[in-house]
Amino acid sequence: MPKYTFTRAHRPALTKRHKIAVAGVATLGAAAVAFSAVPGNAETTTSEAAVSSAPVKYSSEQLKGLQSDVSEQLAAKSLQGQAAEAKAKVEAKAKAAAAAKKKAAAAAAAKKKAAAKKKAEKARKAKAASRAAHRAKLKAAVRKSYANNLDGWIKESLDIMKSKGIPGTYNGLYRNIIRESSGNPNAINNWDINAINGTPSIGLLQIIKPTFNAYHVPGTAWSQYDPVANITASANYAFHRYGSIDNVNSAY
Repeated sequence: MPKYTFTRAHRPALTKRHKIAVAGVATLGAAAVAFSAVPGNAETTTSEAAVSSAPVKYSSEQLKGLQSDVSEQLAAKSLQGQAAEAKAKVEAKAKAAAAAKKKAAAAAAAKKKAAAKKKAEKARKAKAASRAAHRAKLKAAVRKSYANNLDGWIKESLDIMKSKGIPGTYNGLYRNIIRESSGNPNAINNWDINAINGTPSIGLLQIIKPTFNAYHVPGTAWSQYDPVANITASANYAFHRYGSIDNVNSAY
C-alpha cells in the first residue's frame, strides 16, 4: 500500500471545527496528566489547583450556541408557563360559567315551584268557593217553605226544635196553643198575676218576657209576638222544666 507523505507546505489547513476538537482533546490530555502526576496522599487543594491551572477555553461560536440553547430553553419554559396560565384562566372561566348556570337553573326552578304553588293555592280557593256556593244553592233549593198560618208556624217550629235537640210533637204544640191563645199570635193576658207584676203573657203559648229572653232559640226573631219565635222559646222552656211540651196539660 503506497504511503502518502505531506510536506509542511502541502499540509491541508484545519477548519474551525477541527481546531475546537483539537483544543478539547488537548485540554483533556492536560487534565489527565495533571491527575496522574499528583501523589495519592496529596491534599484536595493541590488537585483543585492542578485542575484549575488548565482552564477550558470556548470559542465564540460555542458561546453563541450555548446562549442560543439557553434562550431557547427559557423561551420554551416561558411558553409553557403562558400555556399553563391560559389553561388555568380557561378552566376558571368555565367553572364560573358552570356555577352561574347552576345558580340560574336553581333560581328558575324555585320560581317555577313558587308559581306552581301559587296556582295550586288559587285553584284550591276557587274550588272551595265553588263548593260553598254550590252548598248554599242546594240549601236554598231544599229550604222548606211554610204557610203563614198556625199549621205552617207549628211545622217550622218543629223543624227548628229538631235541629236544636228540643223535644215536642205537633199534637203537643197544637193542644197547648189552642188552650193558651186559641191560635192568636197577638193574644195578651192583662189580668193574671204576671200582668199585675208588669210582665203580661203574650203570643201563641202565652210566654212572659223574662222567660222568652232566657229560653230564646237562636235563629228566630226577638219578639214574643212572632209565632215561630214564641212557639220555639216556649217549647224550650217546657223542655227544661217538664221534659217536653207534650207533658204540659195546663197553665205552665
